[in-house]
Amino acid sequence: MNTTKPFMLVDAYSQIFRMFYAVRALSSSTGEPSNAVFAMTKFLLKLYDEYPDFDGAFVFDLGRPPHRLALAPLYKANRPPMPEALKQQMETIRSLITAFGWPVIQQQDWEADDLIACISKKFSQTKIMIVSSDKDLAQLVNDRVLMLVPDQTGKGFSVRGPEQVFEKFGVSPQQIPDYLAIIGDSADNIPGVNGAGPKTAAQLISQCGSIHNMLEHPEKIIREKLRTKILDSKDLLQKNMQLIQLVQDPPAEAVWTEETFHRKMPDFEAVFQIAQHYELKSLLGNLKRRLETSSEKRFSLSSEPYAKSSASVENSQKSASMEQMNLF
Repeated sequence: MNTTKPFMLVDAYSQIFRMFYAVRALSSSTGEPSNAVFAMTKFLLKLYDEYPDFDGAFVFDLGRPPHRLALAPLYKANRPPMPEALKQQMETIRSLITAFGWPVIQQQDWEADDLIACISKKFSQTKIMIVSSDKDLAQLVNDRVLMLVPDQTGKGFSVRGPEQVFEKFGVSPQQIPDYLAIIGDSADNIPGVNGAGPKTAAQLISQCGSIHNMLEHPEKIIREKLRTKILDSKDLLQKNMQLIQLVQDPPAEAVWTEETFHRKMPDFEAVFQIAQHYELKSLLGNLKRRLETSSEKRFSLSSEPYAKSSASVENSQKSASMEQMNLF
């Protein structure tokens, strides 16, 4: 009998950028930007309150993978640098994640999507929830691995299983790499087949099953002009498949056990100090109540003591008012 808790794997930068752009023009009385810190605190509180029975990790990108750069030197080259206001908050955001008891997973020259794929494969008996809206990750979805996709309002999640993947894209999770190889991915600087959009891609895959099959049996493509386009794009499609398919064999340096993904009880004192420093007044009352009752066992996570976050921000008393926001 499998007694392992389910894992929640958070695509960290995907959520951080979403939060940064969802809350704008928020800063302390000294001018420190605080919008992403505010939003991340609310997000972490939501996970604490609504998903108490999960272990897992926040998974970060760290560089670009050499195997993709070898195939496409301009892979993700179109992405702008991190905004300076977000860069100033990143150390605190990482401290918040740790203070809430979440492990952090990252590996040099690995993308978060690939690490999530590796974890999902390695822990093959563990139920997994992936927090992301990244369509690349839909290729991992099955009856055991689901996605939690932040909704447009920012107040909740929608669950994306195999049925929901098909409803959204018109293909099965296993066919997502073929689908994306045809339409391309502008966010990653991956060009698709000229003139082939989502509807065409879904129709092609419905007719042929996969890019491999449509290249092996082009007669299955009903429209002659489209058949010619696909055959002329053979090299592009094969390259795109290699770019889009996620790596599922973990890095040699990664020694992952269930303990690696053990989620600890939050250090609400560290969280409260951060909120004070950034003058997050709409959160202080909530956090103070949690701090006062944090000695009580709120849910069945580890009861062992743990060190406070080493990056706790120095407490600062400030009096400027701040608009209360309801992002999550």
